[in-house]
Amino acid sequence: MRILIVEDTADVAEAIAAALGRRGMACDRASTASDARHFLSAESYDVIVLDIHLPDGDGRQILSELRVGKNRTPVLMLTAEFNVSARVDALDAGADDYLVKPFDLRELEARIRVLARLGAGAASARIALGDLEFDPAAQTAHVSGAPVALTRREISLLGLFVARRDRIIAKEKILESLFSMDEDVGLNTVELYVARLRKKLAASSVAIVTYRGLGYQLTVPDG
Repeated sequence: MRILIVEDTADVAEAIAAALGRRGMACDRASTASDARHFLSAESYDVIVLDIHLPDGDGRQILSELRVGKNRTPVLMLTAEFNVSARVDALDAGADDYLVKPFDLRELEARIRVLARLGAGAASARIALGDLEFDPAAQTAHVSGAPVALTRREISLLGLFVARRDRIIAKEKILESLFSMDEDVGLNTVELYVARLRKKLAASSVAIVTYRGLGYQLTVPDG
């Protein structure tokens, strides 16, 4: 899962990125509206965490631009304002959720997971595919009831496959979803993670199929 954090307070942005990174999410950080627009023009994200007050503009303007451009990426607004009108304005502009500062990082993580599930069209916390059960909220996977030991990046990769199981996912898309711009990795790293995940799911009825020149797809047995 790839997250854009638009927050000008460095320690807040760092704390959010660190917390989400521990959950296996790749985070890009923008401290200004200009930087945010640059990231959004170059990459796609699963969720955007967007502060209202930025040094060079208002986060609600960025939100408005996204929605006018038919970009439906889930947006969680951050605000230090307690007045209801500011929060209502953000929701009316197209925000999917909001948090008032200061906030608990655990609540932020939970809200992001919910937005990511809704954005992927999966409202249910637990997803069963054949004998594989995946719980994105708990960050766990089970095969025939037995837990599968996965690293945080493997969990993120499995989540990506599960959310897009009806289509082939290009290696480039996997790279974008698992790693931030600051991480110097290539497509061979994607191949490595796919191989590791495939090995750990070998006992299950699902399979990760390679389509040469196209990418990978998680397949599930009929019935």
